[in-house]
Amino acid sequence: MDALLLTHACQYVGPGAVPVLLREQHRLVCHDTGFVDPDVARNFEIAHAGAVALRGQTPDAITEELRERGLTIDAVVSNDVFPNTPLPIEDVSLETLRQSVEALLIFPYRLTQLLLPPMKLAHRGTFVFITSARYLQPEAGFSVATSVRAGTTAFALALAKEAAPFGIQVNVVAPNYLYSEAYYPRARFIDDPAGRREIASKVPMGRLGEPQEIGELIAFLASGRSPFATGQVVNFTGGWP
Repeated sequence: MDALLLTHACQYVGPGAVPVLLREQHRLVCHDTGFVDPDVARNFEIAHAGAVALRGQTPDAITEELRERGLTIDAVVSNDVFPNTPLPIEDVSLETLRQSVEALLIFPYRLTQLLLPPMKLAHRGTFVFITSARYLQPEAGFSVATSVRAGTTAFALALAKEAAPFGIQVNVVAPNYLYSEAYYPRARFIDDPAGRREIASKVPMGRLGEPQEIGELIAFLASGRSPFATGQVVNFTGGWP
């Protein structure tokens, strides 16, 4: 059975994407670090009827679980996360840098390696990589997020070139100033008037992006309805910078 795989379904763009993808009648298969707890996985499936919560945590474990469940993936939304603590370059530990590369580049790279061959054989498939628009205007203190996310964007564009002859579509959604508890938490940037003023001073639209708004964009790109649009980076930034 063909399905769409969403990684980190409870984080970053996941909360906005899940309900929209289910509404679009996708067979939705989800990974999240929280799903190692069976109760968390079960509650997710109850809250999102029709979604499947995988227990696997590594790309290899995920693909093995898909095989065991008899699921064939024809669309992937690679929604990868890593804590973003602003620091001067000289204060960033190499361990933090390595962990960021592992989470934001190696994880989606390996998952792609495993899921791409069946798509090539079928001559169809879709990848949507969620990275970051920080490359548009690098800021002091964000060297890790800016550089590693840009690396993943570059990987996606390289994949688009290799996969296009096989009818496989690859695009990138690059957010900034999207509401998420990981990067722009509600308490600081929505509930706090000072935080709202800070966002309004930087974002032409005057607010943070809403989870469902980016979910709609992801659902369209993952749908395969416009397959000639491949190798594109769509910045989701409310007009910033």
